Amino acid sequence: MLAYRSGIFPMADSREDPEVFWIEPRMRAILPLQGLHVSHSLARTLKRDRFEVTCNAAFSQVMDACAAPRAVRPSELEEDSDETGESWISHRIQRSYEMLHTLGLAHSVECWQRDAQTGERALVGGLYGVGFDGVFCGESMFSRTRDSSKVALCWLVAALRRGGAQLLDCQFITSHLASLGAVEIPQSRYLTLLNEAQDEPKTPDQPAALPLPEAFAALLEDAGDAEPSSSPGKFIAQFLTQTS
Repeated sequence: MLAYRSGIFPMADSREDPEVFWIEPRMRAILPLQGLHVSHSLARTLKRDRFEVTCNAAFSQVMDACAAPRAVRPSELEEDSDETGESWISHRIQRSYEMLHTLGLAHSVECWQRDAQTGERALVGGLYGVGFDGVFCGESMFSRTRDSSKVALCWLVAALRRGGAQLLDCQFITSHLASLGAVEIPQSRYLTLLNEAQDEPKTPDQPAALPLPEAFAALLEDAGDAEPSSSPGKFIAQFLTQTS
């Protein structure tokens, strides 16, 4: 956790790589929590509740899916590709994140779809990352069905905002991330934002940020208290589009 609090993160060269490399890029991608771009089509997908969205329901499954071969580094939060490539998530790194998850410091957001005949649900998208104070460091996401990873990201941003978080780290910029509102800033600026999010005042006027699972639960409670004609997806879409 000291590495994340200091602005660096781990990578490996392959799934089987026993070594871990610590990365401090000169430029850093963040997604401003008030700047998520929700397109009309994505808003429609949210409102239709195509996916059941959960938090911390299948952390290891999400990591397994994110570690599957792909063309780009998964932490870029890129939509899935048909191309293949080595994963930066080694078995050693995965075990470390699973330990952080056990300690309540790493979290996942999952998207599920139910089989129309059996009623069984299948994991079709999701993301995971490390959370502390007012910071969430997004590590990786995957998508097996169109828009599922985008929906997971929408729920993540909504939960972080509901919980009072200040910083969502995306590590590296991509055109896909930029289309969702991510921006690239110098590492020095990132470190300033990181320190501010860790040093947030713990006062009644500005309480400490909620951990992601608590923020997610509060968001679901808000959705349940919304008007009867609403649904979780409609509530999230309205929450994001009205305050973006």
